[in-house]
Amino acid sequence: MNDSSTTAAPTDRPGAAPPAIPREPGEVIGKLYGLLAEFETSAAIMVAAHRVREAGYKWWDCHTPFPVHGLDKAMGIRPTILPWLVMGAGLTGAVTGVVLQWYTNATNFDAWLIVPITGYDFLVSGKPMWSLPANIPVIFELTILFAAIGCVTMMLLLSKLPWLYHPCLKNERFLRASDDRFFIVIEARDPLFYRRKSQEFLKSLGATAVEALEA
Repeated sequence: MNDSSTTAAPTDRPGAAPPAIPREPGEVIGKLYGLLAEFETSAAIMVAAHRVREAGYKWWDCHTPFPVHGLDKAMGIRPTILPWLVMGAGLTGAVTGVVLQWYTNATNFDAWLIVPITGYDFLVSGKPMWSLPANIPVIFELTILFAAIGCVTMMLLLSKLPWLYHPCLKNERFLRASDDRFFIVIEARDPLFYRRKSQEFLKSLGATAVEALEA
């Protein structure tokens, strides 16, 4: 018997997944996050950062394998408010230490702080009921405690950390950001972002490669 029927390939069966198609560098399948431009030297990214800031872009960032002196200024980054917040947290700790010791050791009235608290005036050998030098150690420790905890907490909040994912991590070229390459990323949400125009702009800055990032 001559059987002329042939067996269909697995991908020809109904419901079978189509064969995988290799993605081209910079190809975006999902939502566009922005454009990634690669530079070879710190001097090149310094000049490029100046140009990007002068062009008026707001939502962009630089990624370098090591700190580049002057890059923050080139990007137009303003000084952080964190030191003022830490000072406020430290002063709060100092005031807390003063009030806590004064109330618990030099008064005898009741107060409510979630639960009732009673002051206990403590007289020692005719010494003053309240003396600042005797209470400095606790004031100092609470100042340091509040400032340290406040610094870490507010630093994480201001930096929006922890951030366990970033679109740049999908890009193979970006792996060299911790080795020997420098990158500028302009986000698609920037008011001045137009893909073709922004891509041409980044190429004009001397970028060795410009690729799109998938969100």
